[in-house]
Amino acid sequence: MRHPLQARRPSGRWALLSLLAATWWLAAPPAAAQDTAAPKAAAPQADDAPPATHAASLQADGPPAAAPQADSPPAEGGAPPTDGAAGAGAPSGAGGAGGAASDARAPAERSAARRDRPGATSSRATPSKKRRGDINPCMTPDPGWGVYDRWSRAPSIGQMIMPHRGGVTKRGGFDVIIHFHGHEALRKEFVKTAEGAVLVGIDLGIGSGAYSSAFSAPYVFENLLDSIERAVAKKTGKKKAYIRKLGLSSWSAGYGAVEQILRQPAGKRVDALVLLDSLHAGYADEQQHKLKVAQLEPFIAFARRAAAGEAFMFMSHSSILPPGYASTAETANFIVRQLRGKPRGSSRADVLGLDMIQRFDRGDFHVRGYTGDDKPDHCAHLGLMADVVRVHLNPRWKSPRGRR
Repeated sequence: MRHPLQARRPSGRWALLSLLAATWWLAAPPAAAQDTAAPKAAAPQADDAPPATHAASLQADGPPAAAPQADSPPAEGGAPPTDGAAGAGAPSGAGGAGGAASDARAPAERSAARRDRPGATSSRATPSKKRRGDINPCMTPDPGWGVYDRWSRAPSIGQMIMPHRGGVTKRGGFDVIIHFHGHEALRKEFVKTAEGAVLVGIDLGIGSGAYSSAFSAPYVFENLLDSIERAVAKKTGKKKAYIRKLGLSSWSAGYGAVEQILRQPAGKRVDALVLLDSLHAGYADEQQHKLKVAQLEPFIAFARRAAAGEAFMFMSHSSILPPGYASTAETANFIVRQLRGKPRGSSRADVLGLDMIQRFDRGDFHVRGYTGDDKPDHCAHLGLMADVVRVHLNPRWKSPRGRR
């Protein structure tokens, strides 16, 4: 029987329609900006839940990765499944990846607001089609599946892929990354460089509230981990298959689930955290741009662990300025300040037309900031996952290799 929270896999047509729906994510305020009561859960949820790298960006001296070839086969699901795709950490609304895009104010007013917004970064014009390699970042070519099988409905929520063969130790240990929001788009990047880790993809809708509510009770995540272990045991014949290394990743609104999980006992098992333009927060005082710090506490705590070399954390942010709640640039810069750090300027061209303008590195905590304030710029952050896996997770985890 399908778990009640398990979403149906969208067909190519519905995935495209859901992506278009996600481009409306600025039409409504995010959960973080509202004052509704938080759902009951064993894990504390302070205030309300907020709204919803490419080797070049990871290594200062490394050459930027080549864009995927345009003649690659199209992706199964087409665009990122947006039942939340573009409205991830944010609202369910209209600017897709860009909050500024849906702002009806005059250009001069928007420019002034951008200059005055704490944590805001400068934004250049959206890269040309040629600059992006004639690729739509929201519907990138499908590179195939590599050593991996197709999506399986085995998990209690979402779907998973694992290698045809291998991917587990003799004792049954395996590594897993659980990704929230945009599972098919993320899969296309993951398979390019992953060597054997299992990928679980979960899409629950538009806006971070859907993710926050679904994972507010600790048993939901615990059951998910158990179901993944059972699925790997069944496929490999290793009756005692167990999760060796655990990572969480999210794009856009998917951070709502991550916040809940990090507050729970099982969250202590997380070794790696990847946030792809995916962390927002509400304002305690919008005029002063004072953030609701309680919403960011689990991320700040994890960043401190990563900076100390006890875990791994990667954050990327765009220059999108959403209405009524903190942008991913503001939250990233706030977390860096909590570590008594300061981002340094950077200038380099990255995957899918992303232009890096700032970065911060301490221990195993890495932040990358980019220009771009529109939907394609938001989607392009998914393209960073291939090199996050190659540059950081592969050498860190040394996952058992998968084979065809």
